[in-house]
Amino acid sequence: MPHSEAEKSRWFVDSVLPYESGLRRWIRSRFSGIKDVDDLVQETFSRIFKAYESGPVPNPQAYLFVVSRNLAINQLRRMNLECPPESERVDPMLLVDEMAGPFEATAHQEEIETLVGAIQSLPERCRQVMTLRKVYGLSQKEVAAKLGIAEHTVEAQVRIGMRKCTAILRKRGYNTRDRR
Repeated sequence: MPHSEAEKSRWFVDSVLPYESGLRRWIRSRFSGIKDVDDLVQETFSRIFKAYESGPVPNPQAYLFVVSRNLAINQLRRMNLECPPESERVDPMLLVDEMAGPFEATAHQEEIETLVGAIQSLPERCRQVMTLRKVYGLSQKEVAAKLGIAEHTVEAQVRIGMRKCTAILRKRGYNTRDRR
C-alpha cells in the first residue's frame, strides 16, 4: 500500500532529517575533494526517499551514510581524483542492520572483520588490486591504469587474492559457495 504524502513527509522529518548535519560533517571530513556537499546530500535524500516509497527502510542512518559514501566515491572517480586514505576505512557497524537481532549483528560484524583481515593479509600489490577492483568496483582497465600495471596482471592478482581470501574464510568456517 503506497504511503500518503503526509506519511512520507512525517517519516522523512522524523527518521532522516535528524542525521543531516552529521552526514554533512562526515562527507566534508572524509571526502575533501567533494566541492558541492549540498548536491551530494540532496541526491542522497532523493535516493532514500525513493527507497522508502518502495518499502520500509529499516536503518535510515546507515542507508544515508552508505549511499552518500558510494555517491561521493563515484563523483570523485568522475573527477579523476583519488579518494583520501581515510575514506577507505568504513565502520563495519554502519553496514549492520539495526533491526537484526544481537546475534545476527555480531555474526555479521565478525564476518566483515574476518574478510577485512583476509584482504589485509594479502601481499601489498594483491591487496591494492583487490581493494580497487572488489571494494571500489573499478574495472580491470581502471585498476591497471591507476597502479601502472598490465590488465592481465590485475586479472592474475584478483584470482590470487580471491583464492587466498576464500581459503582464509573457509578455514574459519564460513561457507563461501553461497556468497556473491
